[in-house]
Amino acid sequence: MEVILVRHTTPDIAKGICYGQADIEVATTFEEEVSSILKKVPVNDADVTYYSSPLQRCKLLAEKLSSTVIFDNRLKELDFGDWELQKWNDIDKKELDIWMNDFVKTPAKNGESYIDLHNRTTNFLTELTTKNHQKVVLVTHAGVMRSLWAYMNKIPLEKSFELKLNYGDTLTFHL
Repeated sequence: MEVILVRHTTPDIAKGICYGQADIEVATTFEEEVSSILKKVPVNDADVTYYSSPLQRCKLLAEKLSSTVIFDNRLKELDFGDWELQKWNDIDKKELDIWMNDFVKTPAKNGESYIDLHNRTTNFLTELTTKNHQKVVLVTHAGVMRSLWAYMNKIPLEKSFELKLNYGDTLTFHL
């Protein structure tokens, strides 16, 4: 099965703000970014199954790709809990340092750890292998894409952030 991961377009949020599962609007560049993505990803293809995070920055893009999208919470970005929509500089330095020293296992306060995200995304991928799909498109977030890329390429999660992803980027692998 061919799997195409697509990162959502630019969200409408100031730089320096922590966000993960906050449901942020898309930037005014949305339509322009979509036109670029449409050149890289199959659109309304009957042989493709489309999945998406339900967060609107993914949902809006997914609905441009297909009229039949399956939304799955396991494709959401990392939950930053109490840190959501706070300026990174305003987050308690001690808490942030603890998280930065082991972001794989340490959750943000009232949020989830990267290993939690990894477990839900690989669970999604495992379930996907039980389906009879030839090709799937997953519209999702950078954290999810890095997690799945690390899993498929046997890269330690600690090193997965070495994979640089821009808004609208795609990755492809085979299950």
